Amino acid sequence: MVMKKLVLSMVMAAVALGGIAATKVVAHRGYWKTGGSAQNSIAALVKADSIGCYGSEFDVWMSADGAIVVNHDPSFKGKRMEQTSFDELTALTLANGENLPSLEQYFDAARKCGTRLILELKVHSTPEREAEAVGKIVDMVKKYGYEDRMEYISFSLNACKEFVKQAPEGTPVLYLNGELSPAELKELGISGLDYHLSVLKKHPEWIEEAHKLGMVVNSWTIDNAADMVWLIEHGVDLITTNEPVVLKQLLSGTYGEK
Repeated sequence: MVMKKLVLSMVMAAVALGGIAATKVVAHRGYWKTGGSAQNSIAALVKADSIGCYGSEFDVWMSADGAIVVNHDPSFKGKRMEQTSFDELTALTLANGENLPSLEQYFDAARKCGTRLILELKVHSTPEREAEAVGKIVDMVKKYGYEDRMEYISFSLNACKEFVKQAPEGTPVLYLNGELSPAELKELGISGLDYHLSVLKKHPEWIEEAHKLGMVVNSWTIDNAADMVWLIEHGVDLITTNEPVVLKQLLSGTYGEK
């Protein structure tokens, strides 16, 4: 109770500073902490949309035979993403009973949703595979007409460069790894930084620097309310969280209400 009161007072201060309305909610791997859902499932995408998240983040790999599938870890149920065929991977079941989705299935489901699609391309075994994966992703986005809904993120600087090169000009591309300044990213054509909280606390000046350069700032993966408030107070544009309901309550001023 004491902690909630402290957080609420911090929220009120953030409201007074005017930063709270600008911050948007990104559901990490979708809204999976709810009944019938699972990380990176189609249900998680639909549920993230149902609670009004700005974006639903999800992870993709390219299979051994060159298809794009949705999953976080390099292996799932003993199958290596890059070394297993598309048919084998999509036959695997998630915690909620869904089959591991292909990107095409995920995009089909997104037709009924309005949330933005925050696609993380995982670090692949070679730069060539990353470039191939980017090409296939960008082609599929064009096929579905989702160019205005996409944001691309990656821990791979090579993958980010490929998205800058292959995606339509102006498409948001954010780097996750944390070691480059806003000016260095801007020089590469990357439009934003998507850094861990520890990086932004070490370099809080990067938030203002990025904004002066016309860049977007996100932070991941923020599940603690006090950390959310710190980021709101410092004017970040996006917060990626496994607790989207908590963040939405903070942003609406209803956190702690019964």
